[in-house]
Amino acid sequence: MGPAELARILEGLEVEAGEEVIAGFGGFEDAAVVKVDDSLALIATVDFITPVVDDPFIFGQIAAANALSDVYAMGGQPWFALNVLCFPSCIPEGWVRDIVKGGLSKIREAGAFLLGGHTVDDTEPKYGLCVVGRVHPERVITNSSAVPRCKVFLTKPIGLGVVVTAIKAQMASSDVVKRTVDVMTTLNKDASMKMVEAGAVAATDITGFGLLGHALEMARSSGVDIVIEAKKVPVIEEAFEYASMGLIPAGAYSNRDFCSGDVVFERDVGDLEILMFDPQTSGGLLVAVPYEKAHLYPYWEIGYTVEGKGKVRVV
Repeated sequence: MGPAELARILEGLEVEAGEEVIAGFGGFEDAAVVKVDDSLALIATVDFITPVVDDPFIFGQIAAANALSDVYAMGGQPWFALNVLCFPSCIPEGWVRDIVKGGLSKIREAGAFLLGGHTVDDTEPKYGLCVVGRVHPERVITNSSAVPRCKVFLTKPIGLGVVVTAIKAQMASSDVVKRTVDVMTTLNKDASMKMVEAGAVAATDITGFGLLGHALEMARSSGVDIVIEAKKVPVIEEAFEYASMGLIPAGAYSNRDFCSGDVVFERDVGDLEILMFDPQTSGGLLVAVPYEKAHLYPYWEIGYTVEGKGKVRVV
């Protein structure tokens, strides 16, 4: 199900929240944030995915990194996690153990703890985490707080969805698989710490809605326009080849439909267009840093924010 269908289904749903809620159901935020006291707020999120690679340990690592990313996008530190694990009864026990072992390795790398979880008998394996993180209530970085005159940064290359499609079709070389796995298993931990140090005002992680879908969410919820400079967007090089062969996940087209009318291409960018709608698994952070502090953030600068009405322009 794409974002447009989900938005239609949930339209008009009223959700009440208390005064202690800093981030909740609205605003396209990556996680919920609730203030505990003047020095502590809790970040809560849940995310799980189907296998994107054959190796169960690596799948566990990717799924965990993907779930932890929501806490990093809010400027927080993961504290503890609970497993969400679905699998058919016929699956080998060692396979299940390796998934959890892979997830645990990333939880530990994040400096967090695994404290339990829940399993469900299902026809298709799925794995992820419910993560609770910590942040000072006055230092929460949201998706809806971008302002004009910011530089926009991306911390991982795009094209992951297309490459994963090629991997599933057994059309990706071992070198491409390794490099793509390295991207997906890399935590956004350092990128988050450095965006806090650089004084970032807004951030989100790039996952299922693709680069332009998540950029549009930030633009809409912040009330600014985001200008993406196409030539500066980092891409896994082989994704262009795979896209030209038609190895494009269906979600890329759903994302493009969702963004129709509010994402404007001011020039022809070829196959990069569909790659910017490509759904990512454990993608990077999209970060807005004020002009005067932009030199402090050591990642790919891909655009900037201007006054506007919540649209994205690709130039």
